[in-house]
Amino acid sequence: MRRQCCWIPRFDQFCQISVNNVVSIDYGAALTKSLLFYEAQRSGKLPSNQRIQWRGDSALSDGQSDGGLSELAQHSELVRKLEMLKDPHKMLNIWTFAIALSLPWLFEFARKHSGQYQNSISVAGQFYSSSGYEDELLWAVAWLERATNDNTYLEFITQSWNNGGIRRMFSWDDKFVGAQVLVAKGVLEGKFSGNGNLDQLKNNAEQYICNCIQKGYSNVQKTNGGLLWFLEWANLQYVTSASFIITAYADFLANTNTTIQCANGAVGPQDLIDFAKSQVDYILGSNPNQMSYMVGFGLNYPKQVHHRGASIVSIKKDSRPVSCQDGFNEWFHKNAENPNVLIGAIVGGPDLGDQYRDSRDNYQQAEPATANNAPLVGVLAKLAAAYAE
Repeated sequence: MRRQCCWIPRFDQFCQISVNNVVSIDYGAALTKSLLFYEAQRSGKLPSNQRIQWRGDSALSDGQSDGGLSELAQHSELVRKLEMLKDPHKMLNIWTFAIALSLPWLFEFARKHSGQYQNSISVAGQFYSSSGYEDELLWAVAWLERATNDNTYLEFITQSWNNGGIRRMFSWDDKFVGAQVLVAKGVLEGKFSGNGNLDQLKNNAEQYICNCIQKGYSNVQKTNGGLLWFLEWANLQYVTSASFIITAYADFLANTNTTIQCANGAVGPQDLIDFAKSQVDYILGSNPNQMSYMVGFGLNYPKQVHHRGASIVSIKKDSRPVSCQDGFNEWFHKNAENPNVLIGAIVGGPDLGDQYRDSRDNYQQAEPATANNAPLVGVLAKLAAAYAE
């Protein structure tokens, strides 16, 4: 075994492990960096163990009333008790109790006052409008059933008029696949009978997976380099979410000793892991451009990420204020690498032709998002454990 490492300034190594001259990716290092990305998204008073040093305190007065806690918090007996507690286990128990008390009320409220949120908050619809509410409601109920074993939620799922059908993607705006997979897990475990709507939800989840892994009736398009292709804008968001669903389902199949019946044959747990790994490997550099689409992983990665904090010099280096217009004039349009490396961020990714234009104004390809990273964290954890030295 031979290990080749390159030092990334101020942070840990990026390593490739060579076994019998076959190079593999260090998924553990990628996992660490994927979590560092979230530290660059923090606001408020930063903790003493903050590792992304270019990030400073921010939004310290958001939600405050008269310089103290928010008005809601000032009058909250729950918050007062939490501040008095020293035992973190007791704190967790109180929060859990408070959440459990609110769940039935929230469920009834959502069921009686259903609708798209931008109908109440119209300005939000200009940026991130919702295409529907049925997916969020079904997913929430599936989680509530999982957490409480309350038959009220199971009955809602069983009687739901919209199970989503076979979806094309799993995203922040379309969560049907998440609900379908949770129900499928219950069916596989023998918790639910595989009848009616529950069985249909399971079938929908599995057909989505079949289409992703190229063994279904309506396979997802792929680039010539092997990357799943969903949309032109932030395609990797949908790749990472698909990879997460596929990886999680591999565990479900392994734990229940079952397979998926796709149009092109039976598919087992290792088939799913192998496919998810191919997508992660592409993201981390095994692609026609030999470019990592995780910032800071490897030597060739996006340098002009579409991210305000990363693209403007840190206040720790230059304390002069930067107005909104200054940000555009002096930094956004500057043809130079970002002054701050957004370690671990997953950008939108390449186009259908496997090409990537590294430019800050190319927001469709160069913009990172928590929705890009979140599913990948789980996949990297699985791969790091499966392919550990």
